[in-house]
Amino acid sequence: MDRARGVGTLALTCNQAASQLVVIDIQERLGAAMPEKVLARVIRNVSLLMTAADRLGIPVAVSEQYPKGLGATDARIAAAIPAAAHRFEKTCFSCVDAEGFAAVTGDTRRRQVILAGMESHVCVLQTGMDLLAAGIQPFVVEDAVCSRRLENYENALQRLRSAGAVITTAESVVFEWLRDARHEHFKVLSAMVR
Repeated sequence: MDRARGVGTLALTCNQAASQLVVIDIQERLGAAMPEKVLARVIRNVSLLMTAADRLGIPVAVSEQYPKGLGATDARIAAAIPAAAHRFEKTCFSCVDAEGFAAVTGDTRRRQVILAGMESHVCVLQTGMDLLAAGIQPFVVEDAVCSRRLENYENALQRLRSAGAVITTAESVVFEWLRDARHEHFKVLSAMVR
């Protein structure tokens, strides 16, 4: 097992060949309830992650929690969703319980699921915990997730970390996917984090 590269079951860093990106419920009405600066940070970092994933051939899945009530995916996020992304609606809080999500996690070569979205203490937390229980390693991107209240956000990250999820940042994920400044997409992606 190459732990540094994430080929085995317990990776220390994200690996392009082992990763999938799951963007959870960044929707109009839910976003309107978030602190403005926090939502802007999440939108910026999720857009970065989706752009990087698209360029690097990393699968992307995007969920919507009961869109009839919470609205469609935020237009800024919708504009960045790769054409090949798997999109699904759900009413359950954990993506793992959603119809069609098994297709997302069915690729046994991609056992790292990068989680972004909202809310940290509900859908992100439950998805992360269920992935852990299924033997899939979640990487929770702390600057690409949010909750309406800071204490819920902090508690969710603490619980996920204690359970074994890796807590990381969007920039760390992108540079771990790239691995080398000679990567063909390094210039474009590194310019996005400045």
